[in-house]
Amino acid sequence: MNLKYWIILLLVFAACDRNTTPKPTGYPRVVYPEREYVLFDKARPYAFEVPAYADVVPHQSNISEPYWYDIRFPAFKGTLHLSYKRLENNVDAYIEDTRTLVYKHASRSDGISEVPFRDTANNRYGILYDLAGNVASSVQFFLTDSTEHFLRGSLYFNTTPNSDSLRPIIRFVKQDIEHMIETVQWK
Repeated sequence: MNLKYWIILLLVFAACDRNTTPKPTGYPRVVYPEREYVLFDKARPYAFEVPAYADVVPHQSNISEPYWYDIRFPAFKGTLHLSYKRLENNVDAYIEDTRTLVYKHASRSDGISEVPFRDTANNRYGILYDLAGNVASSVQFFLTDSTEHFLRGSLYFNTTPNSDSLRPIIRFVKQDIEHMIETVQWK
């Protein structure tokens, strides 16, 4: 055999002595901020407490109305879109619209749970929708006093829906949304 073939054969055996195994897909570690809340009282018909780590900005779209806001969570690349409507004996229509928008996600969802919210002392009623699976919006809600005010929210992340990687972040932000709902004050 030629010396050239011996060298190639030696290099092939020398290169193959390491056993490699593929590593599982990893997700970046998320550092959660300390829970601290501040009062958001710029909106005229309502006020509530928001996380100090979030930014509240007026909603920017061609259909936005004066009391629509986006609560941005920059650390998580998420946004809670809030829309507000003044009621004129049409609370049932707004509740049905909310339900329709939530259940548009049903084909992609692994399940939708409805958690009713009732605080008669402060005149707040609503439902928190928890959507499981790879859905675009995993948390939605509405809150009303049933006579004058209707507030709707939907949480979206600026990423492809992946419930495995987003689940811990969704749980964290959902607690902040629940706190916000519990602190809404109608004006």
